[in-house]
Parts: sequence; C-alpha cells; structure tokens
Amino acid sequence: MSGFQSLLRGAAGTVSGLLISSAVLLLVFAGFCVVMMAPKLRRSGGRSRVVRSLDEALGQPQRYLPPDAPRGPADQLRTPELLEAHTRKPA
Repeated sequence: MSGFQSLLRGAAGTVSGLLISSAVLLLVFAGFCVVMMAPKLRRSGGRSRVVRSLDEALGQPQRYLPPDAPRGPADQLRTPELLEAHTRKPA
C-alpha cells in the first residue's frame, strides 16, 4: 500500500509543479505584453516621446486618410467585376 501512496504523492507533485510553472510562465508573458504595449497607448505628437513616423518626429502632425479614400491606383472594392456581381441577383 505504501508503494501506491508514494506513486500517488509523486504524481500529485508532478502535476502541481507543472501547474505552478505554467502559471509563472503565463504571468511573465502577460507582464511582458503589458509592459511592451504601454508605450503604444500614449498620445503621439508634439512633446510626446512616442514617434510613429519621420514626419511626426520633424514636427509635422500625422494626417490620416478618410475611410472612403481610394487606397492606390485602383479601388479593389469597386472593380467592374465586383460591381457586376453585386448587381446580379442570386438565382
């Protein structure tokens, strides 16, 4: 009977060791992610230490495109093929 108890105690120790090491690794990973993401959440511009582009580093504010602006030489969401497929009714 003592052999079974020592086997059970060893299995419980192994499982608890795995759980504790997994929890520690998870906490270290979560802490690293929080620390590395914190600078990205600060305001950008003028006197901030966060620089997102060279223009912003030189003092010019960042200008963003409006949501409906075309993104390049062709607007891929409004091609003739897609417009034709959209106008056709499904059978």
